[in-house]
Amino acid sequence: MNSTAFETHQWWKESVVYQIYPASFLDSNGDGWGDVPGITKKLDYLKDLGVDVIWISPIYKSPQADMGYDISDYRDIDPIYGTLKDVDHMIKEIKSRGMKLMMDLVVNHTSDQHAWFEESRSSTKSSKRDWYIWKKPKFDKDGNRQPPNNWAMILGEANSAWTWDEKTQEYYLSLFTAEQPDLNWENPAVRKEVHDVLRFWLERGASGFRMDVINLISKVQSFPDAPISVPASKYQPGDKYYANGPRLHEYLKDIRKEVLSKYDTITVGEMPFVRDEDEIIRVVGAKSGELNMIFAFDLVDIDNVPGDFKFTLHPWDARDVNKIVNRLQRLMIDRDGWNTIFCENHDQPRSVTRYTNDSDEWRELGAKLLCLMQTTLSGTLYVYQGEEIGQRNVPPSWGPEEYKDIESINFWKKNNELYPNNPEKLALAHKILQRKARDNARTPVQWDDSPHAGFTSADAKPWMRVNDDYKTVNAAAQLKLSKDLSVHAFWKRGMENRKKHKDAFVYGDFHLLDEAHKQVFAYKKSSKSETWVVALNFSGETAKWDGLGGLKIAKWVAGNYDESLLAEKATSGTVELKPWEGVLGLVE
Repeated sequence: MNSTAFETHQWWKESVVYQIYPASFLDSNGDGWGDVPGITKKLDYLKDLGVDVIWISPIYKSPQADMGYDISDYRDIDPIYGTLKDVDHMIKEIKSRGMKLMMDLVVNHTSDQHAWFEESRSSTKSSKRDWYIWKKPKFDKDGNRQPPNNWAMILGEANSAWTWDEKTQEYYLSLFTAEQPDLNWENPAVRKEVHDVLRFWLERGASGFRMDVINLISKVQSFPDAPISVPASKYQPGDKYYANGPRLHEYLKDIRKEVLSKYDTITVGEMPFVRDEDEIIRVVGAKSGELNMIFAFDLVDIDNVPGDFKFTLHPWDARDVNKIVNRLQRLMIDRDGWNTIFCENHDQPRSVTRYTNDSDEWRELGAKLLCLMQTTLSGTLYVYQGEEIGQRNVPPSWGPEEYKDIESINFWKKNNELYPNNPEKLALAHKILQRKARDNARTPVQWDDSPHAGFTSADAKPWMRVNDDYKTVNAAAQLKLSKDLSVHAFWKRGMENRKKHKDAFVYGDFHLLDEAHKQVFAYKKSSKSETWVVALNFSGETAKWDGLGGLKIAKWVAGNYDESLLAEKATSGTVELKPWEGVLGLVE
């Protein structure tokens, strides 16, 4: 390991960031919708868990077409979440516990009900017309009106990414939904306004931002048709022309220079569609002057068919995990960048269901396996609400009507239009929803075994149904356990160990120990003073692993099975791992 900047200590590198999806976290007033006072109520729980930074998904004013990611006022709070006064009180309480707040910044697009867009669409001569991306229609050979190009909408790929405006007789670009028009970042007035929004929240007490799809803010200005990669669809993924566009780095450097450089901040960019390592380092390299880190989606795309849309089920095994994690760990160490470590967020299904076996027999072991992996890898650790108690996907018995997310609704509608009389195709679509829908992460947090899992009052109706397993899978039950480590206790201890041994786990070198094993993902993490081995069996079968080579384990110190039996595990040669078993050992 010849890196120097990678090893430089920074508070945002060592922090544990906990993501709150506010609608589903805790309802304080019995209206069935989580809110800001509900977050404030649980700050002691988060502090005790080991959280340093709280990232809250959007709570700004919004018509809620996409659960708050369609913002109508960046400087005010939606009444369903509370008031600015509630936010100020929450910030004060967060700071009094030695924690920090990270806001969600959504500036690729706004709501179509934002005052800027209402002014923009009022007339082709509006002073804000060029705050958004407007284009005249094309016409086919029969004279039928067509969108300006063939780009597909991201949250409904059967639809065009362009929305027709009857009043002004032009299309506006809306990559996500018709209710989310894209801002025109080519316009300096837009950029200045965004800078002012950042200052508003930093002055109010926020310590940084998670930047939603920030790499989509610069588009190729000729707006060409996308190549045909999904022949069955009229509209095609156009990310080649709107992800990491020609002026992205200019815009990010401006944000750093004009705003972020004047505060001590944490910044993380959501950057979908990007695999190019040079592009990633241009954003997160120690000398880049852009963002602290980005979310790399390689691991959460592991079960997507390459080059296809998200709603696919692609088989994978430990070799895929080996390849993905090794690439990202080595990239950041060797090129002085910085990683994010995560398996879940509000846009992904539950990790215990996705990567392990979420049955009653294996759920706890799978959740602890993923905790062991995440708490020992280099990068800033992100934990999603409910992950720390091993919440899982909704049950297969739930019908499509239970799914509330616009992406899920669009997917189900598309399949019913394509296969109205094909029970097999519709059953597959339902299965894909249960495995991959964003709704899986959006069911309310399961606090206890009372009605609605303690998320809201007994007589209220939650905005989304609580998972049926809340009687047994809940925070209160796990906090009461004393003899065995609950999933919650395993996470808490894992975070403590991560901080105690940060030179190895946060800043240490990384070496893959067996790239070809179909079941086992194993690696070595080392600092100048200690070396650790992590071995994780990503399968439901017993695995024999002989990847230690010349290493000898002084002691296996942690595992997701009965830890009193760790002393019996081989410390050299071949190590046997039970189904879904993960172990952590200190090297002699």
